Amino acid sequence: MFTGIITGVGAVREVRPGGAATDTRLVIGVPAGNPAWAGIGEVALGASIACSGCCLTVIERGADWFAVEVSGETLSKTTLGTWRAGTAVNLERALRIGDELGGHVVSGHVDGLGEVVSTRPEGGSTRWRFGVPRDLARFIAPKGSVAVNGVSLTVNEVDGAEFGVNIIPHTETHTSFATLAVGDAVNIEIDMLARYVARLAEAG
Repeated sequence: MFTGIITGVGAVREVRPGGAATDTRLVIGVPAGNPAWAGIGEVALGASIACSGCCLTVIERGADWFAVEVSGETLSKTTLGTWRAGTAVNLERALRIGDELGGHVVSGHVDGLGEVVSTRPEGGSTRWRFGVPRDLARFIAPKGSVAVNGVSLTVNEVDGAEFGVNIIPHTETHTSFATLAVGDAVNIEIDMLARYVARLAEAG
């Protein structure tokens, strides 16, 4: 489990495509000088790390990098299929008992792809609008939570299959939002509480 509070922005160093029976291997470098990632060389193999919202398993690591394997299913359902060397990656270690839950409960299981519709300055922050598939839009509610590329955000408004959020300068400079542009795809994870409430309503 994760919180959606990004602790560093890493970068893809290597993409090694797999064959028909082999997953794709990604090597991701952690941010230099960031104390949250200083001990990556000792992280346990098999540990979970959220990479731009996708929960991935560490299969190898070095002093400033870690490697993961990604299935074809994940590549086709997330932005990971478009990652290349240099792609910025939002990073978050798995939540531990006793850690502060500063965002909301995030599973790291991406529900689908969204798209940046617009971005504009608004006061001291930036207003972002995203479009999502209709089947996901019904789970997104004003003042509810949503994870975009692994970042926990509060929804301002919902208009059909689009929703808006405000992002403060700190979030923009400490996540991959600094490199996002209109038309870019993003990983969307809906609030799991919204999913269960909707399921209960359907069940009557």
